[in-house]
Amino acid sequence: MATVDLTTKFLPKTDEQFAAESKRSLVTNQNFTWDGAATVRVYKVSTGKMNDYARNGDPATGSQHGVNIAAFTKEFNERTKNDVGMIIPVIITVYADRSFTFVIDKLDEDETQQQLSGATALARQNREVVIPEVDAYTYGVMCTNAGTKPAAVELTAENIYDEICKAGALMDEAGVPETGRVLVVTPEIYRIMKKCKEIVLDTDVGEDMRLRGVVSNLDGAAVQKVPASRLPSKFGFMLCHPCATVAPLKLQDYRIHSDPPGISGSLVEGRVVYDAFVLQNKAKAIYYQATT
Repeated sequence: MATVDLTTKFLPKTDEQFAAESKRSLVTNQNFTWDGAATVRVYKVSTGKMNDYARNGDPATGSQHGVNIAAFTKEFNERTKNDVGMIIPVIITVYADRSFTFVIDKLDEDETQQQLSGATALARQNREVVIPEVDAYTYGVMCTNAGTKPAAVELTAENIYDEICKAGALMDEAGVPETGRVLVVTPEIYRIMKKCKEIVLDTDVGEDMRLRGVVSNLDGAAVQKVPASRLPSKFGFMLCHPCATVAPLKLQDYRIHSDPPGISGSLVEGRVVYDAFVLQNKAKAIYYQATT
């Protein structure tokens, strides 16, 4: 049985496919570096008062994974109290470690053809299985750790515009950058938006909608439709800025085993590690509105 390790070859292709097809690429950032197989180094610029060097804000932590935020913050601040203004790396373990296995048709002996078939198989696996799972996980983390989560409301064509503008106003007050904001909606909420008279007639997207029947930008935010299957139950909309969420992902392993015992063809094995972290001092850059 011959084994071809294609991990290094297809790592850039996986990154490229996620950037093109994943729904999370607009709402997360890549401000991290890998530090080993399943650990990332997230960089945070520390801030503090001018006179006493006290630090403001919590470090980037994976609170959704049971990290004691209060204890972590106290120890982190104590160790770095004299480093105000410096970039401090925070080491975080990536928790989602997933593998997949499937069989593809028997390949030619030519290695180039094998790699081409392997690329096609990986692209299909990413598109149909990996990307939807990672997207759902990331949006779940963002909604859970959003800095602003008002009570659930029924969203209708009569109130959707006001609710979105309310979210934008709160972000303005919190000092969230206007450039780069993203409005995440389900196809159903998108349909309601297109029926809203204020959006169709009174906003900068009205003309675009009349010409093309789409909402591409609202209140300065890019509108992104995401399938409801990738979002939490009762999801209404989420207004966010990518500065708040770090979302590492890496193709850890990808191998093709030719003619293994009992299989006429090739056995493909892969491993993907990923996670998502909402930076505590940037949480106000996520506004999550649930529906009733």
